[in-house]
Amino acid sequence: MPKKILVVEDNELNLKLFCDLLRAHGYEAEPVRDGRDAMEKAREFGPELIIMDIQMPHISGLELIEQLKADEELKSVPIMAVTAYAAKGDEERIRDAGAEGYEAKPISVVRFVQAVGALLARREDEDSEFGT
Repeated sequence: MPKKILVVEDNELNLKLFCDLLRAHGYEAEPVRDGRDAMEKAREFGPELIIMDIQMPHISGLELIEQLKADEELKSVPIMAVTAYAAKGDEERIRDAGAEGYEAKPISVVRFVQAVGALLARREDEDSEFGT
């Protein structure tokens, strides 16, 4: 069964790129265009990874990461932040909010796919370690 990845991204081109890339590598990708729908969609979809844009209208990706990590049902799902914010201190702030991964836009396709694989592998290792 393919790994399920929720992609939260308001930019249509980026959303299509991320989902197409993930599907081409055998993952099941579920797009979310509006960050306000991310929590509900994550509960419904049950992702094994969430890819999160940081700069979105209505709610920031940082706020969503904090909400996801505070939720008992979703807190163990790794989050990879993907953002155009690549200034000094941004990665640290994003990781402090709870993101396990960070990729700057424009993305490197190879590095993006490798980062997804690494986060999913790390989650599998943790799940097997704790017997879940």
